[in-house]
Amino acid sequence: MVSVFLIGIYVFVLSVFVGFEIISKVPPMLHTPLMSGTNAISGITLVGAVLAAGKGESNLAIGLGIAAVICGMINVVGGYMVTNRMLQMFRKKKEAGQSNG
Repeated sequence: MVSVFLIGIYVFVLSVFVGFEIISKVPPMLHTPLMSGTNAISGITLVGAVLAAGKGESNLAIGLGIAAVICGMINVVGGYMVTNRMLQMFRKKKEAGQSNG
């Protein structure tokens, strides 16, 4: 069981480094589409979290599943709010440009 835990930690640490390197190379103009894509991925992880919480094999699994659902929902809702706000900023620029031109 310890080796499975260590492998999980190893994969997590590597994914943090890889994710940071990938995100830092993305130009600012592409952040909105990238955020929309990651929100879709977070929606998929929510399905897994619900399954983990609902399976009910142990109290620890249920607790971790519920925590994952809460964190995933915060991520998805916050991401969509930020994406919506960024898109509204672009719409305002577009509308202002059309009224002047």
